[in-house]
Amino acid sequence: PVFAGMNGSAIENFSCVIYNIFLMNCTWQAGRDAPADTQYFLYWQNSRADKEMECELYIKDENSRNIGCRFQNVEIEITYFLVNGSSKDSLIQFYDEYIDLYKIEILTAPFNVTAHCTRDSAGCIIRWHPPLISHVKNVQCFEYEINIQNK
Repeated sequence: PVFAGMNGSAIENFSCVIYNIFLMNCTWQAGRDAPADTQYFLYWQNSRADKEMECELYIKDENSRNIGCRFQNVEIEITYFLVNGSSKDSLIQFYDEYIDLYKIEILTAPFNVTAHCTRDSAGCIIRWHPPLISHVKNVQCFEYEINIQNK
């Protein structure tokens, strides 16, 4: 059955974030009604043609229960995540979700920001390089906001 397992045993509050271009953390909380010995396991797959893979670096809580996963060298795609669990006391419901990874990336700030100001009517010329990211090839897709404050 699709939802076999004890109600309330599946993980809750699953979320993922990509940072520093190719690193990703996914975290979750144990199901509110999961037995104390429940251990969770995360599997992910980029496409149906790709092999399903298990998390290689789990984040653990104080009881050594898996509550997250760290990923390196992430490629931006639509990814399928599945978190299932096991317990000697009960069947554990699974949790699954498809995520468009580009939607969860925390962008770095623009870099090499320079400002050249003159006292005449030309004002200031501010230049920068776009942030380093993994998924957008066209930097014209970015919009920037400049907040200038007098000191």
